[in-house]
Amino acid sequence: MSKINELYKQNIYGIIGTLIFHILLVGSFMLAEMNLKGEVKEEPIILDFTDPEDIETPELEETLEEQEEENTPSNQNELEQTTSRSNQAVNDAPVKDPFFDEEYQREIAEAQKLVSDVNNQLSKEVKDLEEFAMPEETTEGMDPDSIKNTIYSGESNIHYFLENRYHLRLPIPVYLAQGGGLVVVDIVVNRRGRVIQADVRNSTALKDPMLEIYARQAAQRTVFNADESAPAQQKGTISYTFVAQ
Repeated sequence: MSKINELYKQNIYGIIGTLIFHILLVGSFMLAEMNLKGEVKEEPIILDFTDPEDIETPELEETLEEQEEENTPSNQNELEQTTSRSNQAVNDAPVKDPFFDEEYQREIAEAQKLVSDVNNQLSKEVKDLEEFAMPEETTEGMDPDSIKNTIYSGESNIHYFLENRYHLRLPIPVYLAQGGGLVVVDIVVNRRGRVIQADVRNSTALKDPMLEIYARQAAQRTVFNADESAPAQQKGTISYTFVAQ
């Protein structure tokens, strides 16, 4: 065993040198093989710094040239003349078109005159209605306790309700009726006894539309006694029973 140790000590450096040599040799072979197999050729990269304005665009230039030609003064004049002729044709249509002849114009004038006459007649009828005189029931000089709130005129009657108030003047529109029916009017009376608001209640049973107009006119003209202790706006009703004449 001692001989082996001595031999090892005597040849240790030679063994180490041999190992290093072989390691270097194997490494050099491996590096050479890698260079042969892994060599890659890189192509150069070229950057182009050309100005975009220097790039020629034939199609765009042709389009711009065509637009410029279309907008030339001669083309604009032709467009204005065409538009003018179209407008003139529209304006001349009533004259040249047989539909717009003298008979058509005469019918238009007659229709306008008819509308004007109807409007004048309607305004005249409203004015006459507002100025139409109605007979009145008055209580001047009568004892307030003897005054009744129902007034009869033949088969027709007028009945009102206004708490603690009585009428001084009560227009009677029943003589104006050509049709018959009951009309109820809601009223608002101030302390002086004046009717400041009169609204006719809607009724589908009435066949004569004038009854509502007569009743409302009569209610607006009704005068009650003054009462400073009454509400500022006292509500009540007046009912008119019309009998066809």
